[in-house]
Amino acid sequence: MPYVNIKVTNEGVTKEQKQALVAGATELLSRVLGKNPATTIVVIDEVETDNWGIAGELVTERRLRGA
Repeated sequence: MPYVNIKVTNEGVTKEQKQALVAGATELLSRVLGKNPATTIVVIDEVETDNWGIAGELVTERRLRGA
């Protein structure tokens, strides 16, 4: 029973995009590893940009700088 955890910043990911991520991850595990889609679990966590850092800097600050 595969479990996939996708983490993204909470910057407007739509329901349709989330559905595409779930379907795509499920299809990938089925195609590459032969896993049963009926038992594949995909969880999407949306993280506040104040709780996500890159290169020692909060994503919130990077977005404000335009990086």
